[in-house]
Amino acid sequence: MSEFTHFDEKGNAYMVDVSGKDITKRAATAQGTIRVSREVMDAVLGKKIKKGDVFTVAQVAGIMGTKHTSDLIPMCHPLSLTNAKVSFETDEEACSITVYCTASTDGKTGVEMEALTGASVALLTVYDMCKAIDKRMIISDIHLVEKTGGKSGDFTF
Repeated sequence: MSEFTHFDEKGNAYMVDVSGKDITKRAATAQGTIRVSREVMDAVLGKKIKKGDVFTVAQVAGIMGTKHTSDLIPMCHPLSLTNAKVSFETDEEACSITVYCTASTDGKTGVEMEALTGASVALLTVYDMCKAIDKRMIISDIHLVEKTGGKSGDFTF
């Protein structure tokens, strides 16, 4: 495991200087899951949520989340994303929805935080849209699935 890179020798926080790094193609995918009640699952799948189509709204929210990551995470560099997408997988039997968020850029630093933020925001949006039916939803297992590009190379969970 490498040392922490966001602190100087005196323990002060700083943004890592990436000015000397090469621009490379980078991509990252993150996922997370929300477990819901049968009532919520049926309402989501039946498009009976009063606030609108849960998947469409959460998809847009997740993409917006990727674009605003540096506004939320203090040491993240603002990135010009070349792509961001959010998709969903439902498990009707387990009453769960898994969100996948992929972000990519041609840049000097990776997009792992953008993918993780996008997945998180999409999950929070599902919660927000469904909480009037049941507040006992559980968001879990948010993690990086894979990343490509950059000095540290590829990663797969």
